[in-house]
Amino acid sequence: MATPILKFRLRRYSSSIVSAIVLIAVCLGQSTQVVASQNEVLQKVLPKTVKLYGAGGLKNLANYGTGLLISSDGHILTVWNHLLDTDQIIAVLDNGRRLPAQFVSGAGEAGLAVLKVEVINAPHFDLAEVSRSGPGTPVLGFSNMFNVAAGDEPVSVIHGVIAMLTPLTARRGRFDIPYKGDVFIVDAVMNNPGAAGGALTTQDGKLLGIIGKELKDSRSNLWINYAIPLSDVRDTIEKLVRGEVITDDSIELPPVIRPVDTSGLGFRLVPDVVPRTPAYIDFVMPGSTAEVIGLQQDDLIVLINDDLIHSCREFYAQLRELRKGDALRMTVRRDRELVNVELIVPELN
Repeated sequence: MATPILKFRLRRYSSSIVSAIVLIAVCLGQSTQVVASQNEVLQKVLPKTVKLYGAGGLKNLANYGTGLLISSDGHILTVWNHLLDTDQIIAVLDNGRRLPAQFVSGAGEAGLAVLKVEVINAPHFDLAEVSRSGPGTPVLGFSNMFNVAAGDEPVSVIHGVIAMLTPLTARRGRFDIPYKGDVFIVDAVMNNPGAAGGALTTQDGKLLGIIGKELKDSRSNLWINYAIPLSDVRDTIEKLVRGEVITDDSIELPPVIRPVDTSGLGFRLVPDVVPRTPAYIDFVMPGSTAEVIGLQQDDLIVLINDDLIHSCREFYAQLRELRKGDALRMTVRRDRELVNVELIVPELN
């Protein structure tokens, strides 16, 4: 069984904190020497992790995630997901510094992306030292799961064991990835909201993999706790750092671009990032017809002209059938109420 999540604040040790750690270690049957070695590992790894903030923040789409510093110049490796669907990605370093992060490149076949912040001599993982381990290897997972760390607090650390190395061929859920290679399956509840992009390391802090998105096994319908081995995609990452976009025509990249411009209607939906993203209204333009008829942010569109709407894509599909001057009747759910509105369709792109 995996041991519980442990949170450490490493930069401001006091004698009382050290004593408490030693006492916990004794209770667990560990020596103070083991605790000291664990602290050294955490001090080495935590400064190389980054908390990311971007698109999302509505309902089940978290606006926070994790990244790994992979160069002294501030290159950040993370997974390609909905967080990147914005021009204002913020990276929070281990010391609490908040820096704008620029998108450098992404890889469809690996499901990875590289960002960059302006720093000098940043502590980072050396990709040349990435190792690969097999089943039974004790591991540590570093990530900003559940947004526990927002400023200079260290990210969460979870202990586990590699249960197996297996191809990731069966997957489903709110998120999906095109990666089809082997993954580490870990005996620890590791793939939580905000954890994607975190580091999987050995107990001595050597980088093994990057924690993936939340996924379910299509056969068991259980959440998968996994990480992508970075030794398998090291060449791809190096190309991403150079700004090369890696594509594969046979693989559909994560949809992070809204397929229809709804500004003419006076509102826009949340980013369409998964096949069944709920059709929540993300923004209502001030002074627009949508505002006048009473539409509000976070309204969930459930009906269009009496047709049930399950997702953003279904909303856009219905919209494509309408022409300028047609009546658009919508039913939205607001908290526990259903609200009916109607507007005339303008010219849409």
